[in-house]
Amino acid sequence: MTGKARFHRAKQNYGASGMTARKILRLSGPDTRSFLQGLITNDVNKLDHGLVYAALLTPQGKYIADFFLAPAGEAVLLDVDESLAEGLAKRLSMYRLRAAVEIETTDLQVKRGTGEAPEGALSDPRHSAMGWRLYGDEGGDDGSNWNAIRVAHCIPETSIELGPDSYILEAGFERLNGVDFRKGCYVGQEVTARMKHKTELRKGLVTVKVTGEAPSGSEIKRQDKAVGTLFTSADGQAIAYLRYDRAGEDMEAAGVQISWSKEG
Repeated sequence: MTGKARFHRAKQNYGASGMTARKILRLSGPDTRSFLQGLITNDVNKLDHGLVYAALLTPQGKYIADFFLAPAGEAVLLDVDESLAEGLAKRLSMYRLRAAVEIETTDLQVKRGTGEAPEGALSDPRHSAMGWRLYGDEGGDDGSNWNAIRVAHCIPETSIELGPDSYILEAGFERLNGVDFRKGCYVGQEVTARMKHKTELRKGLVTVKVTGEAPSGSEIKRQDKAVGTLFTSADGQAIAYLRYDRAGEDMEAAGVQISWSKEG
């Protein structure tokens, strides 16, 4: 899927606050944690310390969905982009086989903020600048400029910077505490581990400088050669997917000048 197609698919689900709508699933039953442990990119045991960010991948190591896991007594809440919730629930049910796990959709909502955290809120594990998340009957946020925060710290958003062609290491999941290389096997683990230990990443998401605004999904070129795709922009910066060996200080997308240096 091209960056532009991915953006348009997400557009209706993307609120004015700069965050996509969410759906909360509840997984319960005695096998819940072991079931998740064999499927997702992060260590489920980290739930003992708070919120866990993770992804479910294809056997080929490509992205299916990213989500948060939150402890809820003996159960686990799964906080996922609304547009992916139904498909993710079906896929989890397919993997369940004989495991004693129940998967249900809830009416719970997520409230987010970057100021003082209310009682019961959990810190966003991706970056301290992303604040906290609270699960309950009330949703919404505190008016934080989520786009600016995400762009400044190169934090991808579901269905915008993250899509079916994404590899999580190119998307920064190691930096964002979304993958654990010591937890053991999970779906897509072999490809992900090989990218980590046996190859040098040649492409990935970075924060670039921009001189104006260009539509998300715009192709980035340098000297008439395709370099990558521009995504979310804010405050003179943007998240871009770049091919590192072709990128530089003299790129452009939709008439907007773009610069990036691998040295930062």
